Amino acid sequence: MRRVVVTGIGMITPIGNDPTAVWRALMDGHSGTSRLTRVPADDLPSRIAGEVRGFEPEQYLPTKEVRRTDRFVQFAVAAAREALVAARLDLTPGLAERTAVLIGSALGGVETFEAGVETLRTRGAGKVSPFLIPMFLADMAGGVTAIQIGATGPNFATLSACASGANAIGEAARMIRDGRADIALAGGSEAPLTRTVVAGFAALQALSRRNDEPETASRPFDRTRDGFVIAEGAAILVLEAEDFARERGAPILAEVVGYGTTADAHHIVQPCADGRGAVAAMRQALDDARLSTKDIDYINAHGTSTPLNDAAETAALKQFFGGRQAVPPVSSTKALTGHLLGAAGALEAAISVLALMHQIIPPTWHLSEPDPDCDLDYVPNAPRKERLRYVMSNAFGFGGHNAVLIFGQYPSSESPSSRQSWSSHSSTNVGSS
Repeated sequence: MRRVVVTGIGMITPIGNDPTAVWRALMDGHSGTSRLTRVPADDLPSRIAGEVRGFEPEQYLPTKEVRRTDRFVQFAVAAAREALVAARLDLTPGLAERTAVLIGSALGGVETFEAGVETLRTRGAGKVSPFLIPMFLADMAGGVTAIQIGATGPNFATLSACASGANAIGEAARMIRDGRADIALAGGSEAPLTRTVVAGFAALQALSRRNDEPETASRPFDRTRDGFVIAEGAAILVLEAEDFARERGAPILAEVVGYGTTADAHHIVQPCADGRGAVAAMRQALDDARLSTKDIDYINAHGTSTPLNDAAETAALKQFFGGRQAVPPVSSTKALTGHLLGAAGALEAAISVLALMHQIIPPTWHLSEPDPDCDLDYVPNAPRKERLRYVMSNAFGFGGHNAVLIFGQYPSSESPSSRQSWSSHSSTNVGSS
């Protein structure tokens, strides 16, 4: 099997629209969650969201295509284009047929779907747009991206709720390992900030209702956490076979060394209290990487800020690593980004790569009141310099889906030129927790 490396990252997020801005926000504790403004929210139980700012889809798509694509598709195309630029990759016809595009989404084009339903209700069937169906299909993030960049290799969407983006990266890596592709653009995209979606998650008691404190409402592992903050955005990684990337002189940022995916087979929205499904996925990923638990230096947790998830993930980590003292440092970056649903696993995979590049653990911000059920080292409120060789990234989803990725430091990712290309901020604002 061939080794798989990461050569480019593209991000459209509530805390920044490129890796440099995202990393700076993670180091400074700049929150991307605020009052929900994309839709009328005064009557909603939760009025907080992580909204993408400063995004101009016309920078990435022709104006006509902007009118014919949902916001989640626009995010995906933008992140994919940025990732290709970062990878210094131009898809010539010969490369295009060996390039896969796998982009996951939990909900697809819900903004478009809701608008279509309203048009049908108020104006009748004759006024429904002929673009309604192709605009909201969840596979259109990958479909439109492939059309825009000319990639003619394998193309499909992974749908596993909040594990979708991580599953896309894992399956793409397997595809390259097996020789079915040389290159893959893989990740997730989501634009879920509609009244129906927010009301639905609120009805599940899944969302934070800390409406008077939107910037600090997401509090993973904190005793006062009361739910996640829903967010939008996308993250795409360029994956390549190592030999192919080296031959073309690509900037190699990290290596994808392990992937595991399982099902809880337990409940449609509640994780197993003992975390057995998550444990099984972590075991698969570790076995795939041919590593031991002692090799993992940092875990980017799913860490949603819901009472059930954070306690269950903590229990799973203690079980898997063999007790509280054996668990390496853990953090949840959802404290700042909010929860991007189907794009969350991809964004956190990208952040895991950045952590390896900078040799810094991004902290869990807003963690001030310890929870007896969450008693690990969550790197609270300050970045930590650490020797990082292997980083684990967890993503779990409704339906009992579990996806775990392990990234390894690649020798060239330590070079000054690679670090300089991503951020000059990696050595500032770093403290010990």
